[in-house]
Amino acid sequence: MSPLLKIALDLGPLLIFFAANGFAGIFTATAVFMGAIVLSIAIGFAIERKISPMAIVTGVLVLVFGGLTLSFSNDIFIKIKPTILYTMFAGVLLGGLIFGRLFIKLLLGQTMQLPDDAWRVLTWRWSAFFLALAIANEFVWRNTSTNLWVAFKVWGVFPLTILFALSQTPFIARHQIEPKDRKSTRLNSSHV
Repeated sequence: MSPLLKIALDLGPLLIFFAANGFAGIFTATAVFMGAIVLSIAIGFAIERKISPMAIVTGVLVLVFGGLTLSFSNDIFIKIKPTILYTMFAGVLLGGLIFGRLFIKLLLGQTMQLPDDAWRVLTWRWSAFFLALAIANEFVWRNTSTNLWVAFKVWGVFPLTILFALSQTPFIARHQIEPKDRKSTRLNSSHV
């Protein structure tokens, strides 16, 4: 899947949620968000023939907490969903460390090669970031209007995540292990 399509599928439901909230309020936005997340996952599956574990967890939480929001006509459920999601991500990463599993390596190991010590550092950093997002979400929904919380969810969390990921680039570059193919290619070309 192209990176732009991946971003569109990840960000699309949030943008739809933001727009629907502006036009029709949080309850309609929640219903629309639930449909958009299912559609996004379905499109991703149709293209890749698989669904990432993060997409499954996110989708299930959106459907469960969105359903609770609509069933009880109480927006607190959709507002605490990000707190639970980010706390779960941090808990899974940290739990993996406790049991000797580097789950972040399982997710990203196809795209980069790092020594296990570097994966552990990234695990700690991402865990701390997810916990910070959970705390930020709690602060924002408890102390601001619903519209401001929706704006933070869409225009705050996604850019913060991108910035945090980019801030890890120098660390990743320092610890990147070059594949044997690149080394052998360079060695062969230097003998020509």
